[in-house]
Amino acid sequence: AVPGEENLDLLEYLRQSKIRLILTRHEQGAAFMAATYGRMTGHAGVCMATLGPGATNLVTAAAYAHLGAMPLVMITGQKPIRSSKQGRFQIIDVVQMMQPITKSARQIVDADMVAPLVRDAFRLAEEERPGAVHLELPEDIAAETTNDWHLYDPTPALRPHAAEEAVERAAQMIREARCPLLLVGAAANRRWVFDPLTHFVETLRIPFLNTQMGKGVISCEVEGFLGTAALSDKDLIHEAFQHTDLVINVGHDVIEKPPFLMQRDGGFKVIHINFQSADVDPVYFPHHQVVGDIGNAIERLSAALEDAPLRSDDRPLLQLRKRIATAIHADDDLPGCPVKPQRLVAEVRKGMPRDGVIALDNGVYKIWFARNYPTYLPNTVLLDNALATMGAGLPQAMAVALLYPKQQVAAVCGDGGFMMNSQELETAIRLKLNLAVLVLRDDSYGMIRWKQEDAGFADWGLEFGNPDFVRYAESYGAHGHRVKAPEDIERLLRQAAERGGVHLIEIPVDYSENDKI
Repeated sequence: AVPGEENLDLLEYLRQSKIRLILTRHEQGAAFMAATYGRMTGHAGVCMATLGPGATNLVTAAAYAHLGAMPLVMITGQKPIRSSKQGRFQIIDVVQMMQPITKSARQIVDADMVAPLVRDAFRLAEEERPGAVHLELPEDIAAETTNDWHLYDPTPALRPHAAEEAVERAAQMIREARCPLLLVGAAANRRWVFDPLTHFVETLRIPFLNTQMGKGVISCEVEGFLGTAALSDKDLIHEAFQHTDLVINVGHDVIEKPPFLMQRDGGFKVIHINFQSADVDPVYFPHHQVVGDIGNAIERLSAALEDAPLRSDDRPLLQLRKRIATAIHADDDLPGCPVKPQRLVAEVRKGMPRDGVIALDNGVYKIWFARNYPTYLPNTVLLDNALATMGAGLPQAMAVALLYPKQQVAAVCGDGGFMMNSQELETAIRLKLNLAVLVLRDDSYGMIRWKQEDAGFADWGLEFGNPDFVRYAESYGAHGHRVKAPEDIERLLRQAAERGGVHLIEIPVDYSENDKI
């Protein structure tokens, strides 16, 4: 939270409660942390801000949670609604502003409505599809007393199961397929889906790939893993769709760039397995849908297929897997500093344990990590392929370090994204977090500069200056380091984990290899 005077009644009751208040240096940082809490736990994270500029500073993070399906409850203050002597000072219609980027936005107009509205906010935030919910609490309502504090124990709401005939039809299509391929999307990244989906591919030996936000749902060590669809078209992985005649698309979410493009003149068929029916558009029009709880649907599909061995031939896809792995890791040992992206990813992987979590901000390096970084456990690579906002990397990593203090955590940020919320270093130090912050320095907005070059425009308008990041970190009380050779990255990550505390590692990067994406 970043409280304001309109939140003071609520702040006082928080002081008397068992709820932990985490004071941040910007409302965006508070909301990014709360959204990440929701992403990692499945339970809504909560953030608070004041009216006017405090509320507007939540907008980016609200959209981040809404598009990224992260349960989040936002509470903002407001001037008294029954009598106010301040005219329109700082007043905008926050509820109306929040409505397009939340599942619900409501003003509380009576203290007796606090309990039911809070209960409903958490229900809405956590139900499929999860997202952001906003409550506005005016100053005079916050000061009222109420006799209704009973929130009611939530009744278990079972997720609807797919129709039996839909599961049977999907099983039949898989049996008849010449070369089926499983695609793991964003909505499959739920705790109760991990085990059924892994069992499905291990038992039936179906080759699979994932989208960026499906990365890690199934370990890359499971036989049949092909890689990550980091782009919508002309990606290494897209050759897989030339060999398959059936894509089992689990957890497709239109917020991600399409991981493949369907053609109406034949090609492969698609089974859509998700909590909701498909959003059909010119490049996605599935031939069959299994709508309901994903975990349950996959368990039933496994049971239906286990006694009927598949007649498919996966040799072309397994041969492709070898070619992709060879191409991706061919440049893992590129020398020199500034560091090439492939070497950067390889050194970070060596410096992080199997259960270590990296939280990516947004920049061209995100594509390199999505494709090249081996992932063994779910939610160990946090990236945003929905809103794709800069400035979220550091707060994401802080939330993970707060939740799981024994895990090694690293934020990976470009110099542009890092400086958007770099003040949260003070929050991380105040919270005594153990955290490494990798700042990739190229003194420009590298992703846009790459796109600018690719489009044939002159290299212009995207370069900037930077502080001395080592001294900048030290001014907050963090440990500052500067990479002078690629092998320093692994050493400094291990050193940060051993020493504890907040460590900023400045890494000069050379993006001249982007043409190999």
